[in-house]
Amino acid sequence: MQTLAWLGIASLCLGAAWAVPAKEERRKAEKPKADLALYENLDLDNYDLTLDNYGEILDLSNYEELYDYGDLAPKIEVGTLAPRPTDPVALPDLSTTAETPKLQPPTTAGPVHPAPIPVQRLPSCLLCLCIGTSVYCDDADLEHIPPLPPETTYLYARFNRIGAIQASDFTGLKKLKRIDLTSNFISWADADAFRLLPSLQELILPENRLTALPELPRSIVRLDARLNRIPSTGLRPEAFRDLKQLQFLHLSDNQLDYIPAPLPESLRSLHLQNNNIQTMHEDTFCNSQDHSQIRRALEDIRLDGNPINLSLFPNAYFCLPRLPTGRFF
Repeated sequence: MQTLAWLGIASLCLGAAWAVPAKEERRKAEKPKADLALYENLDLDNYDLTLDNYGEILDLSNYEELYDYGDLAPKIEVGTLAPRPTDPVALPDLSTTAETPKLQPPTTAGPVHPAPIPVQRLPSCLLCLCIGTSVYCDDADLEHIPPLPPETTYLYARFNRIGAIQASDFTGLKKLKRIDLTSNFISWADADAFRLLPSLQELILPENRLTALPELPRSIVRLDARLNRIPSTGLRPEAFRDLKQLQFLHLSDNQLDYIPAPLPESLRSLHLQNNNIQTMHEDTFCNSQDHSQIRRALEDIRLDGNPINLSLFPNAYFCLPRLPTGRFF
């Protein structure tokens, strides 16, 4: 009996084993028929696949059964670890650590100082801009003239708060040709502040508060002291007679009462407009005793803005190449 029972069980197992491959073969045989039936239902002449009819055209319920990806799935093989090298030198020694670099001890030597700057250059070239022999101190909030390098040729110190000019401000500056102090608060200048400058040609002092002019060097070519408060008493007697190189004398917008004669023969431009000049002498510009005199250089005379009537002095202009600008009635 037991033998028959074991034989029955064995026959059942064999039948089940044969049934599995047969079922698998039937499923694969039916798959192309199902695919063909699916595409036969598609109306290719009126095919419009949208999100609205996507489910009607394709039956997504048996999507996994229609397409079997089992054959396409990659087979993953379990590998083995690489064998441990037999040479112990090939393995890094984790027990040792990299040496920390040692810091160099600080040197006991003192700090290296830059080359010293000459004392005569330090004040002006730190406060101002020094380019070649020109010193630019414009709008530097200065209250006095800074010490200048001895080779200074041009000084520009405009738009500051300089209130006075000392005799020592320009001492030793034998090469200084131009001083421009426009728009400061200068109300006083030492009488010898400019007299000893042998190369000075241009002195520009407009828009200050001067009430007197200091003595000028004989090398001066241009003097511009417009927009100050200089009266006629603030000018030295015959202040410009010996200035044989003076060509431009601009004293407009001051408080002058008369024309500062005598004027040098070298003068080309005289601006005295907007003062308080009321009269003049017949020999202010010309020598009344020499009617052959001609002053060809003096072509620009401005007396407009003064209360003087220029028509009252017809004999004062005979030597001039053109009449002064001003009121003739």
